[in-house]
Amino acid sequence: MTLLHVTAQHSYHCSIIIHRNQPGPPPSCVSLQSDQSKDVIFDFKVSAAERLTEVHKKMMMEEEEDRAESAGSSCPSVRSDRSKDKNPDFSAEPGPTRGRKRSGVCEEEQLSCCALCQDVLKDPVSTSCGHWFCRQCISSYWDQSASSGDSSCPQCGERSRSRAGLQTASQSSCVQTDVGLQEVLDEHKISLRRRCEHVTEGSDETGSRTLLNRIYTELYITEGQSEEVHTQHEVRQLETASKMDALHDAPIRCQDIFKAFPDQQRPIRVVLTNGVAGVGKTFSVQKFTLDWAEGLENQHVSVVVLLSFRELNLIRDEQYSLLELLHVFHPTLQKVTAEKLAVSQLLFIFDGLDESRLSLDFTNRKLLSDVTQKSSVSQLLTNLIQGNLLPSALVWITTRPAAANQIPPTCVDRLTEVRGFTDAQKEEYFRRRFSDEELSSRIISHMKTSRSLHIMCSIPVFCWITATVLEHMLTTEQRGELPKTLTDMYSHFLLVQTKRKKNKYHEGHETSPQELTEADREVLLKLGRLAFEHLEKGNIMFYQEDLEQCGLDVTEASVYSGVCTEIFKRECVIFQKPVYCFVHLSIQEFLAAVYMFHCFTNTTTKVVVDFMRTDYTESSLNVFLRRAMEKSLQSKNGHLDLFVHFLHGLCLESNQRVLVGLLGQTENSPGTIQRVINNLKEMNSDEISPDRSINIFHCLMEMNHLSLFQEIQEFLKSENRSENKLSEIQCSALAFMLQMSEEVLDELDLQKYNTSFWGRQRLIPAVSNCRKARLTDCGLSDTHCEVVASALKSNPSHLTKLDMSVNDMLDSSVKLVCAGLESPNCRLETLRLSCCNLSARSCESLSSVLSSQTSSLRELDLSNNNLQDSGVKLLSDALQSPHWKLETLRLSGCNLSGRSCEVLSSVLSSQSSSLRELDLSNNDLHDSGVKLLSAALQSPHWRLETLSLSCCLITEKGCISLASALSSNPSHLKELDLSYNHPGDSGMKLLSAGLKDPGWRLDTLRVEPAGVRWLRPGLRKYSCQLTIDTNTVDTKLQLSDNNRKVTRDVWEVQSYPDHPDRFDGSFQLLCRNGLTGRCYWEVEWRGGVAISVSYRSIRRKGISDDCLFGCNDQSWSLHCSYDGRCSVWHNKIKTPISSSSSSSVSNRAAVYVDCPAGTLSFYRVSSDTLIHLHTFNTTFTQTLYPGFGVGLLPMLGGVKCYFNSSVSLC
Repeated sequence: MTLLHVTAQHSYHCSIIIHRNQPGPPPSCVSLQSDQSKDVIFDFKVSAAERLTEVHKKMMMEEEEDRAESAGSSCPSVRSDRSKDKNPDFSAEPGPTRGRKRSGVCEEEQLSCCALCQDVLKDPVSTSCGHWFCRQCISSYWDQSASSGDSSCPQCGERSRSRAGLQTASQSSCVQTDVGLQEVLDEHKISLRRRCEHVTEGSDETGSRTLLNRIYTELYITEGQSEEVHTQHEVRQLETASKMDALHDAPIRCQDIFKAFPDQQRPIRVVLTNGVAGVGKTFSVQKFTLDWAEGLENQHVSVVVLLSFRELNLIRDEQYSLLELLHVFHPTLQKVTAEKLAVSQLLFIFDGLDESRLSLDFTNRKLLSDVTQKSSVSQLLTNLIQGNLLPSALVWITTRPAAANQIPPTCVDRLTEVRGFTDAQKEEYFRRRFSDEELSSRIISHMKTSRSLHIMCSIPVFCWITATVLEHMLTTEQRGELPKTLTDMYSHFLLVQTKRKKNKYHEGHETSPQELTEADREVLLKLGRLAFEHLEKGNIMFYQEDLEQCGLDVTEASVYSGVCTEIFKRECVIFQKPVYCFVHLSIQEFLAAVYMFHCFTNTTTKVVVDFMRTDYTESSLNVFLRRAMEKSLQSKNGHLDLFVHFLHGLCLESNQRVLVGLLGQTENSPGTIQRVINNLKEMNSDEISPDRSINIFHCLMEMNHLSLFQEIQEFLKSENRSENKLSEIQCSALAFMLQMSEEVLDELDLQKYNTSFWGRQRLIPAVSNCRKARLTDCGLSDTHCEVVASALKSNPSHLTKLDMSVNDMLDSSVKLVCAGLESPNCRLETLRLSCCNLSARSCESLSSVLSSQTSSLRELDLSNNNLQDSGVKLLSDALQSPHWKLETLRLSGCNLSGRSCEVLSSVLSSQSSSLRELDLSNNDLHDSGVKLLSAALQSPHWRLETLSLSCCLITEKGCISLASALSSNPSHLKELDLSYNHPGDSGMKLLSAGLKDPGWRLDTLRVEPAGVRWLRPGLRKYSCQLTIDTNTVDTKLQLSDNNRKVTRDVWEVQSYPDHPDRFDGSFQLLCRNGLTGRCYWEVEWRGGVAISVSYRSIRRKGISDDCLFGCNDQSWSLHCSYDGRCSVWHNKIKTPISSSSSSSVSNRAAVYVDCPAGTLSFYRVSSDTLIHLHTFNTTFTQTLYPGFGVGLLPMLGGVKCYFNSSVSLC
């Protein structure tokens, strides 16, 4: 009982996606090989069509004989080496010359128009009688008459011998000039046809095979590309793929992957086909090759050369020339010379890059251009892919996503993706598999009850596994609940296969599951060891030496029969050297988990310690699983994710009962299982990508812990979500469910979720399924920005507005986001990066995006970053690009001088400028800068409608320049903000008069507040004098220094009069000053203090969250402690301040609030320098009051007291 070719067997309803443009660094199936047809003697004195037909007839007869001889055979190879000694006779007479009469038809005449449509020939082909047709016309004609078996010529009625007899004009010419070469190519086509026309169907017990064309369906194409950064296991990628938008896909055939789109200038030379394991990549290769070999498609290609990496691995250490490589792997091409290769159109197909053990170094400078020059196989491939060797040759590479980045994006002209079964095709598979309609319906119904099973059924092999298990359980007397998790399914699959093996070899004697498994225990554990050791290395193909290292005897029958053949398969490739693999990667991962669990339960300490790569002394199950989970989360590509899911699933008693003979006895008491669950829920993944943290949720699901899923469902149904506190693991689960939702979320605002700082970060992956995302003030790092970039690259990408303000992102993070912005899939129109600690280097990355033809950005906010003049200069380069589409640019508080106005003036007076709104507030532009802008204002190309110059140190002189420019050229300017400047009487008079002038288009002018005080540089010009409201001071606090200092030294109670506004128990106070406009103040502090602003309506009695500054929606607070650590709090959400920002020795802090703008900023003061700590962006709905907490600070889960604490107003 074998399943030799299961990977290809069920892949006949897959989808392939062809992507336009250059693919990003994104990112295998079994090759069914046959070299039959060599035992044939050719008579080259007949036409090519007749020759092919005769060969086909003989091969079909031999095939029937072979089938009769090999019925029931489980031979793992479908190759044949017949007729190696048969040499073709090249003494055939020459073919007809151009213009020569053939069957009374002049080729010169017939090449002008199609005999069917009477139009100019398109992709012309001729029948054996010599009449010419468009390929599509003759194919459609024959398809329509297929039922009657008629394949005669539509014009003369002469019966055509086969579709393979169709020839193009170039092939006819080739026959005329080189009959010998054409004979060789004919034989090569026949060899490839025999190799690809059949696929194994079923378990191969009868040796039955199915015609590929009988089960193959059309594939799909989409314009655009999916370039997500793959940091997850392939199962997660399947989940993403299941949500891809099929509305923009147009059906095509895989044969068209080398055909350029009408608007593509460059030809398609190198194609990279991407797809998860077992999804049908090799199947697509077979279909392409078969249609070529039958003369139906891509006949402009002279030779198709199929090469699999599993075969190339065998000669990785040897030296070959490209010509020798062809001769070794395709003996039918032995007679092809270097000279013939140079003038032929070749297509090289390299299948299974993920199986490669070659070192493909594209930086190696060794150039090869001679097909007879010997080199390493790796260098041959890299030179072929780069176009140094046979520059006209086409190259097709298939791979799993994790290996796709081995090929540089610059070498790839087109990226394609094989997707797998759609939901409808999953159902079709089960209905076609079972004739019993009731059985298939029950299986389909059960599959839909489990999301993990339903997602996995996108892979054809998993459909077979599901069908195998559920059929056995539903049609035998076995009782028990049907599998709902992956671990359940694979445990039963292993059990079913061992039972089948027992029934085959032991005549049906019933034994218990434990006895049944123990019979194969030794072999299965050895296979598990092989699976585990190579899973860590990333290998899915194994050779004889790999098996021997794990103690597997390759000559032992048990390796190739019984249970092993359903799980493990052997394929003979080149040199008759066997290659081994598991039927699917997931089976390798499951057996690896079984082996590791066995090692743990049987105290095989060395294996466990080597895996953990740390001192491992505890033997408890919960510690073992926690360490395994931590190791999985550290993986960059998620290669251990499913392995760890299985480990957690195996700790359940239900699965241990099924596999007890393999796993051994272990602790599975309710208390132990609960500790494992608690560990998962409390796992700290601060340094891990939130996308990877979702795996914690999957492990809980494998343990049948469904309460988390149910909790999130209830949360999503609730109306007052902000009242429900979410734990971090709940946030991971919520992010997953939002990602997978069929409904696209309108807005994801992390601040609206009642959770911790880390919880907000775990919600970030949901950005891939929303239109607007507000990721402000959540500690975004490079890791989080990769997740955002992936969402911008995804196909489809829903994001149109993205706010990442108030994050310490740095330039490296912006570079990652820009990689997403440059994707042709990106639809983002608004990007806000205010207060992100960016420098001029960020402008370089953004400039590249803004000048890109594919950019859709309309609004960009870079306010409150240290961009300086050099940054604006970089942006201006993009501003002058003809592809620039930006309409709104905000550069407030970017440390700009008048020099920036020079480059901006050039942009604003440019004919191509699309800017409508420009914010230059809070920059020291001075009058010199305004004068430059005024010059641009007089340009007829000025399109700007809104200009903000608030707080730019502008005097009367600058205002006169603006008034003069507006008088000479009213332009398009409608709104002008000159507040917080000193326009003087004359400047004010001129601007006010102009506002009334009907010649001006200006309808909004802001000049207040105004005065000489606003000409002071920096924020201190907004300084305000604070006065403590003594009626609010807690009685545990002591006032001194004329009520400008507050201290908490002892428990002594002060004798303040009773007052309803007084804080009681929280050690807090408020100031009398209600804040309006822009305000700034400084304080000195000692001990543990809270420096805050609050609404006056904050609760006064007690130490509940409603009272404490920062623990409610009434207040915002900076908390500072003895050790210099700082954090900001709002609504009980704590945001830590980076140590580099808060480590200053100064104990002076500053607060700046812009009430109308809704910004609140905290600073550390060092000498005359302000070190930015944090900025809140919000909307203030009430008047704000400064406040302080002294000697008592909230903690997560309580409060902490600090004696010897004080705050002094400066």
